[in-house]
Amino acid sequence: MSPVVELDQLLWAAGLSLYVLAVLFATRIPYRAMVARGMEPIRAVYYNRKIVHMLAGGVGSLMVPLVFDSPWYPLICGLLLTLLTLGAHATGLRFYWFQTDENRNDVKFALMWALSVALLWWLLDNPWLAILPALYMAFGDGVTGIARNLLVRRRSKSPIGNLFMLIVCAPMGWIIGGLAEPAIPVWGLISAIVATWIERYEIGPIDDNILITVAASSVLLLGTSIGPLLW
Repeated sequence: MSPVVELDQLLWAAGLSLYVLAVLFATRIPYRAMVARGMEPIRAVYYNRKIVHMLAGGVGSLMVPLVFDSPWYPLICGLLLTLLTLGAHATGLRFYWFQTDENRNDVKFALMWALSVALLWWLLDNPWLAILPALYMAFGDGVTGIARNLLVRRRSKSPIGNLFMLIVCAPMGWIIGGLAEPAIPVWGLISAIVATWIERYEIGPIDDNILITVAASSVLLLGTSIGPLLW
């Protein structure tokens, strides 16, 4: 990689990192507005967490294949974000507008984002397939949480959220699966269905962020190994 190209990559990494930080701090605004209107603080936190999912994790994911030539950049940026969110919990200086004492799911989100994007990119040599599980975690689970918060009015695993998740994830799975060589849109769709189904479960410290990325990644690895189901 030439010095000019490497500098360009570093600038993108720095710029996207600053964008994510801006999202994290800007979400104090909707939190305060929701609480001021009488919403329970915990519900405002969960709304904000999903906003962060989509604006930071989702937009950041979409930028990865557009601006980076190596999985090292998203890996390092994601791990740094993991350390930031973990440090906020460990020191007691939580970002109270999207972090809670109850769990550290935001830390797991950042960690699984970094690991899934980098590992899939290395294994599949396709940055678009690499971001697909992260997109499910960001946009799919994000919409799921907002739908449940609106309709159920508390943190839950109501199946109504999974319906909205499937509506969001299925087209992404089909379209991005079609970008593989050879194209595997059906496997992409299957990965979306599996991610939607498994989102409802949490196994002790293994939350839906971990389950979604591991399950969807496994389907994509299987699909690229077996090959297209449509010819």
